[in-house]
Amino acid sequence: MDDRPLHLDLDRERGLSVEWSDGGKSFYPIAHLRRYSPSADARSLREQMATNPLTVLPASATAGHGPLTAVDAELVGHYALRIRFSDGHDTGIFSWAYLREIDPATNPSPRRTEADR
Repeated sequence: MDDRPLHLDLDRERGLSVEWSDGGKSFYPIAHLRRYSPSADARSLREQMATNPLTVLPASATAGHGPLTAVDAELVGHYALRIRFSDGHDTGIFSWAYLREIDPATNPSPRRTEADR
């Protein structure tokens, strides 16, 4: 499978649309991208939530910021995208392979991805 995108389109309020070089198309809602951020803190939170359904979400994710949006995005070399979210989170680097793994259309509820291993 070819993991390179031909076209990226970020709607800051809705999500990221990707057209892949193999002809596939993916759409990632903003909340999905934030939840599955490959950053260490997001990975740790996902692990806690998997083992304890009563895990308390950090207040910074929703406190006084209004709806979650993407503030900005930048390419990281030729292999990834970094997204800065309205809650201040900007440490996750989404590689093309990782975006394929968390595609909501093919894997609506990823449990444990490469970034989590």
